[in-house]
Amino acid sequence: MDKKRGFEIAKGFENLGINLPVRKTKKSAGYDVEALEDTIIPAFKPGQKPTLVKTGLKAYCEDDEYIMICNRSSNPGKRGLVMANGVGIIDSDYYGNIDNDGHIMFAFYNVFDHDVEIKKGDAIGQAIFMKYFVTDDDNAEGKRIGGFGSTSK
Repeated sequence: MDKKRGFEIAKGFENLGINLPVRKTKKSAGYDVEALEDTIIPAFKPGQKPTLVKTGLKAYCEDDEYIMICNRSSNPGKRGLVMANGVGIIDSDYYGNIDNDGHIMFAFYNVFDHDVEIKKGDAIGQAIFMKYFVTDDDNAEGKRIGGFGSTSK
């Protein structure tokens, strides 16, 4: 079978009881993603960096696709969690990169006035496979040289 899109366990995270993402209903767009480990998201303070929540997952897709990672709709109201980047974009060439093998992480801020704990196996967000288009005059030739946050290097 030719691989088109899917999820795998990233290198270094094997045998940790990670569940591959699944859709919960036939018409769901997103695959529910779980936290790899217990993580404390501290109450927000100005200047603080977001907390990266590990998943232990990587995802592959066609060259003209990307994976959009989104917050759970219940996270802001119930847990005070918002994604630092609003929506995460995982390019097809992030898969298997030399820095982190394409490990997917969610960057959260906690807007509550108290720390919030995410437990291993908690659903933290969704991953949606999307197609994208390029302009007529596009001439991008760059190659990915790393992992998380490496596109601008």
